[in-house]
Amino acid sequence: MTTPIPPPILSVDSDADVASTCETFSLSRKEFADLEREAKEAKGHSYSPYSKFRVGAALLTTTSHLITGANVENASYPVTTCAERTALCKAVTTTLSLNNNKSVSWSAGNLKFKAVAVATDISPPASPCGMCRQAIREFCDLEVPIVMFDGGSGYSVLRLKDLLPLSFGPEALGVAELGRGGS
Repeated sequence: MTTPIPPPILSVDSDADVASTCETFSLSRKEFADLEREAKEAKGHSYSPYSKFRVGAALLTTTSHLITGANVENASYPVTTCAERTALCKAVTTTLSLNNNKSVSWSAGNLKFKAVAVATDISPPASPCGMCRQAIREFCDLEVPIVMFDGGSGYSVLRLKDLLPLSFGPEALGVAELGRGGS
């Protein structure tokens, strides 16, 4: 078995790195900057008195909305909820209003995700845990980019399919489409 090669650590301060990331993953510079800002800001809402490991997440929808979450620990560790799953639960249970008096929601089948961002205080950047990768798989297309920001100016990006190869999803249970999709 071969050891996977970690993704390169890029810099948000490098115009070339950000431009390449945006082009590769079909993100605008504003969307990239918003993902970084919102994921890092969400990290500030972390409830992590036991591990002191703060995590923030931001989901970018195809309608340019950002939905955030932070990790919420519990003295009984299995009850802890990761930032990514907090953001996903908020997204699935929220209706977002658009400027044209229309709305999008998971229940209506018109809420789709374009990118996921995760921010921690460590370097190199941390990837979502296995449980969160599976949760993201439930609601996002395998092509969705996962942008992982560290505590400074570093970041890495991988598609969900690269973080969760040979994944198990709804189609394995005979459900071909649950509203998931990219841009």
